[in-house]
Amino acid sequence: MSDFISVVVSLPSVVQRGIFLGILTAVATSLLGVTLVLKRFSMIGDGLSHVAFGAMSIALVLGLAPLTFAIPVVVLCAFLLMHISRKSKMGGDSAIALLSSTALAVGIASASLVGGVNTNVNDYMFGSIVAISKSDLYLCVPVLTAVIVLFVLLYNRIFAVTFDEGFAKVSGVKTEVYNMIIAILTALTVVIGMRIMGTLLISGLIIFPALSSMRIFRSYKAVIISSVTVSVLCFIGGTLLSILFETPVGASIVLANAFVFAIFTIIGKTTK
Repeated sequence: MSDFISVVVSLPSVVQRGIFLGILTAVATSLLGVTLVLKRFSMIGDGLSHVAFGAMSIALVLGLAPLTFAIPVVVLCAFLLMHISRKSKMGGDSAIALLSSTALAVGIASASLVGGVNTNVNDYMFGSIVAISKSDLYLCVPVLTAVIVLFVLLYNRIFAVTFDEGFAKVSGVKTEVYNMIIAILTALTVVIGMRIMGTLLISGLIIFPALSSMRIFRSYKAVIISSVTVSVLCFIGGTLLSILFETPVGASIVLANAFVFAIFTIIGKTTK
């Protein structure tokens, strides 16, 4: 860890901003990832990232601030996905596939209007640790901090809704409200996380830490703690690999997570 800190201190400020925001994103995605995986709604991150890509592409065409424009759009789509999965005959996975493919098509079509896939659009698709401006940081840090604090404050209710929604509803918990809160927190985290991981890889940051932790641990709290630890360490490890070998940061982080998943799977099987 001390070696990592010394490397970070020597880096340009733009990279330091990306690393700081990435660590916050890793914590937020890992917290939400456990709940989404257990509720079998883990691919919502993938769907919402495609929506965010479409919204950001439209913002670039219109000359608007991409993050400011994308956040309300993605939150609205999170509401829509939850409504469709609960009220419609269409399943949640079908709704996500329908919405994500449409949003991706809109994003690509919008990108073509500004001369194809330029640097900004490419950053949103594949992620970039050096694409974080000071204005992005001022917007993203308070939002991610609010996501983490809200999750901690609502931990017991989220736990109840995650494991036994029917019992939670009978017990007086407003399950629909808390499901919507989970969807909103996920939407906010996905939009911000795309700046680091990109549209194509942000879902890996949500799914991998939770699945890795579930290979070994059984209690919800233990999985949460392990997931946060794995997510942060994999972000740090992936970022170091990216810096040392000049590989894309998003891909390096996902590969680090995949490696940890394989190790945890082996440990889980040998300790049973």
